[in-house]
Amino acid sequence: MAKKRLSKRLQRIKSIAERYGTPIFIVDHDRIRENYREFTTSLPRVQAYYAVKANPLPEIVRTLYKCGASFDVASFPEFMIVYENIKNMPAKKRQDWIWDKIIYANTIKQIETLHKLDQFKPLVTFDNIDELHKIKVHCPHAGLCLRIRVPNTGSMVELSSKFGAHPGEAVDLILEARKANLVVEGISFHVGSQCNNFENYMQALQLCAGIFRESESRGHKIKILDIGGGFPVKYDNKSKSFKVLARKLNAEIERLFSKDIEILAEPGRFMIANAATLVAKVIGKAVRDGKPCYYIDDGVYHTFSGVIFDHCTYPIKAFKDGEKKVSAVFGPTCDALDTISVAEELPDLEIGDYVYADNIGAYSHASSTYFNGFPPAKVLHINR
Repeated sequence: MAKKRLSKRLQRIKSIAERYGTPIFIVDHDRIRENYREFTTSLPRVQAYYAVKANPLPEIVRTLYKCGASFDVASFPEFMIVYENIKNMPAKKRQDWIWDKIIYANTIKQIETLHKLDQFKPLVTFDNIDELHKIKVHCPHAGLCLRIRVPNTGSMVELSSKFGAHPGEAVDLILEARKANLVVEGISFHVGSQCNNFENYMQALQLCAGIFRESESRGHKIKILDIGGGFPVKYDNKSKSFKVLARKLNAEIERLFSKDIEILAEPGRFMIANAATLVAKVIGKAVRDGKPCYYIDDGVYHTFSGVIFDHCTYPIKAFKDGEKKVSAVFGPTCDALDTISVAEELPDLEIGDYVYADNIGAYSHASSTYFNGFPPAKVLHINR
């Protein structure tokens, strides 16, 4: 059988692996910029706050900052990764920059974190009365954004069981904040990660519109709407179209919210998922119960962590051609959990052959460990 002719892209990533070794996590910054342009063009009224937890590499943060992005952080280390970008900005402008560029969107915060954040007078989220009292004592200079619970049906990662106030309690929490001399600037929600049920967004927007009206009728006008994340990435043919979602969101936002309301979103996966490729090497092979089994030098404790934590699959592909057989692919650690797939269609591979996985930029390398002594994949940034 004739050898497969590799595309220029595959030739490039294979040559990178040959030069720098494996496993190697290759980040394409041109693709990140394309994703940012698609998002902002499709949702012109929405300011994109990149969810840093999806992939906190400082180089990614810098690229998105230069594009005009703002940032959603969920820990103080993430806050500081973003803040490092403004070290050279005149001090008198820094506070405006923090308000415009960062939202601390973890609803539950450690007391030590609140103490550190207070000097920056940040915008932070909350979703319950105890967190409100904690913010009052330990971070009294913060502005607040109340997160409400909304439907997460059909999303790859469900979040509503852990986060969000009941919509019926929202206005009472807003008024409690006012009694504490704190100001609720906005309402936020999250429909769940990789959302393919667009009705989640529609129902969430309608719930928020009702809270906006009731709050204003009771003397408090809300200025900000944060529509969270969940924007679908085209992992496979089951993934819904982001452009279709954008049209629905634009129409519903126009219908329900006045022009003076500031609209935010927290795309993480959308910005980075398809902007990274992982290249690994076959380090062992065996046949078990008639099935070819390949062992590679990356696994679920490293870049393939999304198999466990993100409910995501990453098809393993070979650079070589040949008749394909259903095969198993395992990571390098001495743990049976380190199983990437038990049903990959692969040609006959030899020890030393390279394999790769696309669309692996989000919630993957960010969760890598040093378990069993194996370090995370090397990172290489291209098109910077």
